[in-house]
Amino acid sequence: MELFKFNQMVFINKILFFSFFCFQSILFGQEINWMTLDEALVAQKNEPKKILMDVYTVWCGPCKLMDKKTFTNPDLVTYVNQHYYAVKFNAEGNDNINFFGNYFQNPNYDENRKSRRNSTHQFAQFLGVKGYPTTVFLSEKGDLITPVVGYLNTHQMELYLKMIKQGDYQVFSTAQDFENYKKYFRYKFRIKG
Repeated sequence: MELFKFNQMVFINKILFFSFFCFQSILFGQEINWMTLDEALVAQKNEPKKILMDVYTVWCGPCKLMDKKTFTNPDLVTYVNQHYYAVKFNAEGNDNINFFGNYFQNPNYDENRKSRRNSTHQFAQFLGVKGYPTTVFLSEKGDLITPVVGYLNTHQMELYLKMIKQGDYQVFSTAQDFENYKKYFRYKFRIKG
C-alpha cells in the first residue's frame, strides 16, 4: 500500500511539473505570428484584418530593440495575433514583392552587404518609409493607412494598434485631434517591471 501511495505521489508530481511548464510556455513563450506580405494578403481574402508591417533592416539597433522589448509583451502579442496580420519586411532585403499587380524589387541589392547597410527596396520607398524601424499599417483591402517612423515602446504601439483597429484615426482632422486622443487614451497593456 505504501508503494502505491508513493507511485501515485510521483505521478501527481510529474503531472504538476509538466502542467507548470506547459502553462509557462503558453504565458511567456507566446510570439507574434509573423508572416510574409504574400501570406497576409492571401489570409485577408478569407478573413479580412488590417496588416501591421514591421519594416526593419538587419543593422538597425532600434529595430532589434523593438523585437526584444515591444513585440514580446504578452498583451501586445495577444492583441496583434487576434486583430492583425503581422508582417516583417526587410527594407534592404532582396525579396520580390507583388502588391496588387505592382512588382517591387531591390535592383541594387548587394549580396556581399547582406548583414550590413544595403540599398533600399523599392517597396519601402513605395510605402513612404523614411527611417527605421517603421511600422506600416494597411487596411483590410491593402490600402496604406499610415507609416509610423521610429522605435515604439509597448504603450506607444498599443495606442496605434487600438486607434487603427477601431478606426478612430478616421475622425482626426487636425494634429490637435491626435494629441487629444493620446492625452485621454487609457493604456491597458501590462508592462514588465
